[in-house]
Amino acid sequence: QVQLVESGGGLVQAGGSLRLSCVASTRTFSTCALGWFRQAPGKECEFVAGINWSGGRTDYADSVKGRLLISRDNAKNTVYLQMNSLKPEDTAVYYCAAAQSYRGNYLSKKDLYDYWGQGTQVTVSS
Repeated sequence: QVQLVESGGGLVQAGGSLRLSCVASTRTFSTCALGWFRQAPGKECEFVAGINWSGGRTDYADSVKGRLLISRDNAKNTVYLQMNSLKPEDTAVYYCAAAQSYRGNYLSKKDLYDYWGQGTQVTVSS
């Protein structure tokens, strides 16, 4: 069982930045692929960014490329999402997710992920 706890959400003006963090309670963190997803009101949950088990591969939704950066620190069991140049359309609840012992690179597939956090709200005002 893996527990994921997100933090770092909040209210920010358009053009601003936030850094989300997600801490995992597992001894096998270094074997997990990790992803960030988001869900805006009235919309489906969508892929935002993913990073493979080694950190050597990342993937991003087209809507966030060049603005958001995913990274991981295996020593701290933590995955980050640095969010820059935020837009009102980035407003959503952001979830981190873990795929335990996944060595592939197909990071955007929601069904891949076994464990999910409770989410953190990000609100971008215009």
